[in-house]
Amino acid sequence: MTAEKYVNGIVRKIKCSKKKRIEIKQQLLSDISAALENGEAFEEILKRMGNVEEVVKEFNQNLPEEEGKTYQKRKKRIIFFGVLFAIFIIATIGYWFLPRTALLEDSVFQKKVVEEQVKAVIEKLNNNQFEELKEDAIEEMQEVLTQDTFDPIREQIGLDWGEMQSIGTIYMTVIKQQRQQFVITQVVVVYKNVSVTYTITFDKEMNLAGIYVK
Repeated sequence: MTAEKYVNGIVRKIKCSKKKRIEIKQQLLSDISAALENGEAFEEILKRMGNVEEVVKEFNQNLPEEEGKTYQKRKKRIIFFGVLFAIFIIATIGYWFLPRTALLEDSVFQKKVVEEQVKAVIEKLNNNQFEELKEDAIEEMQEVLTQDTFDPIREQIGLDWGEMQSIGTIYMTVIKQQRQQFVITQVVVVYKNVSVTYTITFDKEMNLAGIYVK
């Protein structure tokens, strides 16, 4: 186990605001780093600090009441946006199982254009360019393309993704339904600290029609 993994395991379970969790993470990493510089073995540091569950319990018991209230509000918001995004997830994933699939070559989509759009969407998400994303999204998506929507979702994957390292192969499938055509793409993106799978959907005009991140 690394210090980063140990600390991430702790802060992920602490019932407080995002700001406080980041503060706690930085403090814990700083404490471990200082102990290592003073010659203490990492195993001894872990033994002294306690296992993840013990540390989490201690933090949660000693946090100010206001932090608990902030956590509950945040939790409700995550559930709300999770349900909101489920609409798009169901719409997107559902298309995978419909029988009216088509080859990319037999559709209005061009592989190179789709690949470029997928990379552009991911880059904008990385840079929190939600206004730019809205410009190229269907009306239903525009309402939820905000940083307030995505931050809780990102946090469920990891507090600190780090810089993007690489983008894997972009897989595509085309769905035809009632004169509509959609291309559903899936790609794994490797960041410094996490790997994220994006499922991104476009309509035939290449408007963003769905995003699912896990």
